[in-house]
Amino acid sequence: MATEDKNRATAAAILPLVGGAENVSSIAHCMTRLRLGLRDRSLVDDEALKAVPSVMGVVEDDTYQIVLGPGTVARVTPEFERLVEEGRASAPAPAPAPAAPDSSDATAVSAQELAAQGAALKARQKAKNATPFKLFLRRIANIFVPLIPALIGCGIIAGLNGLLVNLGWLPSVTPALAAMASGFMALIAVFVGYNTAKEFGGTPILGGAVAAIIVFPGVANIDAFGQTLAPGQGGVLGALGAAVLAVYVEKWCRRWVPEALDVLVTPTLTVLISGLVTIFGLMYVAGEVASAIGTFADWLLSTGGAGAGFLLGGFFLPLVMLGLHQALIPIHTTLIEQQGFTVLLPILAMAGAGQVGAAAAVYLRLPRNESIRKTIKSAMPAGLLGVGEPLIYGVSLPLGRPFVTACVGGAFGGGFVGLFNQLGDSVGSTAIGPSGWALFPLLDGNHGLGTTIAIYAGGLLVGYVAGFVATYFFGFSKTLLEEFNVSQEPAPSTVAATGRPAAGSGTGDSAAKEPAGV
Repeated sequence: MATEDKNRATAAAILPLVGGAENVSSIAHCMTRLRLGLRDRSLVDDEALKAVPSVMGVVEDDTYQIVLGPGTVARVTPEFERLVEEGRASAPAPAPAPAAPDSSDATAVSAQELAAQGAALKARQKAKNATPFKLFLRRIANIFVPLIPALIGCGIIAGLNGLLVNLGWLPSVTPALAAMASGFMALIAVFVGYNTAKEFGGTPILGGAVAAIIVFPGVANIDAFGQTLAPGQGGVLGALGAAVLAVYVEKWCRRWVPEALDVLVTPTLTVLISGLVTIFGLMYVAGEVASAIGTFADWLLSTGGAGAGFLLGGFFLPLVMLGLHQALIPIHTTLIEQQGFTVLLPILAMAGAGQVGAAAAVYLRLPRNESIRKTIKSAMPAGLLGVGEPLIYGVSLPLGRPFVTACVGGAFGGGFVGLFNQLGDSVGSTAIGPSGWALFPLLDGNHGLGTTIAIYAGGLLVGYVAGFVATYFFGFSKTLLEEFNVSQEPAPSTVAATGRPAAGSGTGDSAAKEPAGV
């Protein structure tokens, strides 16, 4: 099947399972997920969605999110949008709500029941995450997530250019590659301002216009707080603050400026007032904050080293569950702006390594549970590439102890990378979003690419082994083994009586939760 046909087939399989075109109110996607706004959540067939071959899992948050994986989601989303437009034109009737599962389908605990437990945990966590602070962090994430593809592309080009420069190859081409790699980062403040205004309900282009002041070379002729400003001072943090201010100024103008003058006065006052505050206040303050972030990150890893890495790698998955990981996105971006790479992401990526090691141990500890083993086999390739949601919410978190031991694996992997940072070998990523093996093309450091790759690979190996050992020996109680280490193969009489296999004999894909990066 051609790639286009495959993507359209995936979109066509998903659409009726989310209630049809009329039930879809909005469509977007991030690095790995198709994010849908739905009018009626009851029309969604979660289990049937998880059975779609390309679907790795589902997440219910402020939007309904279908995990398709990097690359796939960018190809399926346009096809899905086209199908929704076609469906609305023909006004199809919404699909009926899924029937309740038959409790007699199975007596033993299966991957399907694990997924249900994961969904329940996810729903409870969603309620806890619906605080004003966490909703604000989610809005911040919505500003930066659309920038990730450009960060990745430019980051890989930067790595390629650095390799060619070090080898002395293609000297006539490397300046062009440098321009491609650096152009986006030089203007990233403008894109942040645009997305910020859009997210907070203002006119996006006005947010971009105010943020553009920060990177305009002419600010070097301006003094503020007794210091001469530098182009780019304040970076993405300054752009974020400037655009938020512009939104509030614009909304104030919309309320008080007469309609006849609105088209002239509102944009002018928005740029003028926000621009003056940005130049004579925000750029200096945001610049100090950005410098403090870089200084603190360097100090943390140069002095804390293994201990800091151990804590960061071990607690990242709980941070994701609490929704607090979104606060790290502007920090990563600020570090990339300042230093060319973020030293935090490779350490945090070790949490995924611990998860992979834990899943491998669960696979071996439950040899009779074909359903859970099938889930692990199908989700493991994605886990190795840094998409860990199916393993987290389909396997380790519902089981309980394996989630804790997975965090232990992440802690040891993070400690390994942190130790080398303390010894002077910085390991960083030139972009945010990818993790696991997918992060290799984006690695950068201060002691050569070979050393950087070796340290990161060593961290992954330590995370895999530590997660596996901790889970294999400490991840299961006797009761847990008795409950889960049972066969899920349906008896022939069960299939004959119901016309379908017992619950858990199908796909084991699970509900998922936010991972970045992401």
